[in-house]
Amino acid sequence: MEITESVLTSVKKLLGIDEGYTHFDADIVMHINSVFSILTQMGVGPANGFSITGKDEGWSDFISGGAVLPLVKSYVGLKVRLLFDPPLSSAAVESMNRQISEFEWRLFVAADPVEPTSGKEELQNGA
Repeated sequence: MEITESVLTSVKKLLGIDEGYTHFDADIVMHINSVFSILTQMGVGPANGFSITGKDEGWSDFISGGAVLPLVKSYVGLKVRLLFDPPLSSAAVESMNRQISEFEWRLFVAADPVEPTSGKEELQNGA
């Protein structure tokens, strides 16, 4: 049986919160589920959506391994950090937002790969 890393536990670790400290779990779960809704709208993860209720749900319950999983983990971590505990520095917030935008673009590309054209390229202007 494959052991999967808990979504809640790993996000709490990214936030600097000990796994055993559960006071903020409901808030963090709410933010994680909001980010999963965003990912579903982007075409990443299960088509019918995904949410967690606590520490029992793992990353592999949302998406199988592969190259996209580390990107999803980083994206969820950054988004939750901005929602739950944003940095005081506007420069830090802007830096995080730029990274989130790049992750979103890459996740859109991963969710909607371009089909090969067999060497024939079509230009936008029809030439």
